[in-house]
Amino acid sequence: MEIDKITDNKYKIKKGAMPGMNADVILYTNKVLLEKMSRDHTTQQAVNATTLPGLAGEVLVMPDGHEGYGFPIGGVMAFDADNGIVSPGCVGFDINCGVRLIKTSLAEDEVRSRIMPLADALFKNIPSGVGSRLQIGLTQSDLEKVSEEGAKYIIGKGYGMEGDLERTEENGAMENSDFSKVSREAKSRGLHELGTLGAGNHFLEVQKVERIFDERTAKAYGLHEGQIVIMVHTGSRGYGHQICSDYLRTLVEYQKSHNISLVDQELSYARIGDREADDYLGAMKSAVNYAFTSRQIITNSIRKSFEEVFGRSADALGMDILYDLSHNIAKLEEHVVGGSRKKVYVHRKGATRAFAKGRGEIPRKYREVGQPVLIPGSMGTASYVLSGDEGAMEETFGSACHGAGRVMSRHQALREIPAEKTLQSLSNKNITIRIRTRKLVSEEAEWTYKDIDEVVRVVKESRIAMPVSRNVPIAVIKG
Repeated sequence: MEIDKITDNKYKIKKGAMPGMNADVILYTNKVLLEKMSRDHTTQQAVNATTLPGLAGEVLVMPDGHEGYGFPIGGVMAFDADNGIVSPGCVGFDINCGVRLIKTSLAEDEVRSRIMPLADALFKNIPSGVGSRLQIGLTQSDLEKVSEEGAKYIIGKGYGMEGDLERTEENGAMENSDFSKVSREAKSRGLHELGTLGAGNHFLEVQKVERIFDERTAKAYGLHEGQIVIMVHTGSRGYGHQICSDYLRTLVEYQKSHNISLVDQELSYARIGDREADDYLGAMKSAVNYAFTSRQIITNSIRKSFEEVFGRSADALGMDILYDLSHNIAKLEEHVVGGSRKKVYVHRKGATRAFAKGRGEIPRKYREVGQPVLIPGSMGTASYVLSGDEGAMEETFGSACHGAGRVMSRHQALREIPAEKTLQSLSNKNITIRIRTRKLVSEEAEWTYKDIDEVVRVVKESRIAMPVSRNVPIAVIKG
């Protein structure tokens, strides 16, 4: 398949490279990262996605892109709001997997001196790993309220601080969720997993702001060099996974009844306005709200852990949320497509919103500098805070990458990367680790991911989002 170079950081697969394509594929990548994408089915999956009906603009792949279920992780595409579709596989199984960054007023030396008890407290107070549960007395009625009202509901029960909602994408809840469209099995899986980290690539990190790139934006975000911050990466756990699985099964029958032929059955969809699309969107929004709520409960647990260790209130420790955003989601937004403003359903799968300054969806305090864009690294490497830029609004439906992107399967990592190698690397970097499953030490080793600095460089040079800070871990908590 021919891939044309447009710039050093942008490549194109032209419409017509495969029969049935309705649009071009744009790859935001460079020569090194493109070679890594070529090792799996990333580009073929992106091309397959162009055969879907109702596309608005091109199919996009971010520099962290890699093979996923049907559609690449790191993929972005939009569909006409009136004549388009919605596709669960193009949203992903972990609906509203996302990242939250919590600030503190603490400096590195204050935290280093208490890092062991702090890591222990965080590990104890925030359950992680497969099957982890948090018993806080929530009922099925609470789960319904969480699905409808999102983080607002749990803050009302004492799990938050003033300003938390304003600094969360969608203010912590998408409207028009429909709990009645969530299966009994999903409800059963979801009840006790609220407020837990899960396993895999999900994590909690205590980080130090190592470098500031943009002083003006950093000041607006409340960041400075040497500051301690906490990053949380987790999603809707079994609740969202079950919802995605349920609707993928439902859409098998939909494809048959509507005589829809797909180049890949994993790209199953329903047309906007059809009952199946409405049902999925209602259930998906329930999972989105669940994940926002879960990260809010985790935030409360983090604040309590810091209070235990440092003997001061979370408020006195300056533990405000910088921002919380989603990676896996379909949202109705307004963008310029073909020179005209249109409403479209943007599917971001392993991609994050990156709105430039001026957009009304951004919290008022960030509106003059652009939306915070949080890019988590892999275990032992840096993470970034960026700000959305105009290039994203012009080219990517206001979207950016969501991390580094895997280059090695978990099975390969277990075979080739001894746990001792990763543990020694973390020790050499003076990073404290608490982990429940030893095999994750190999599965999530830094060498299983692309170079986060290289990924961010492509995003910056493409004017999608601009670096504000580079943060490095001093403690990692994983399942």
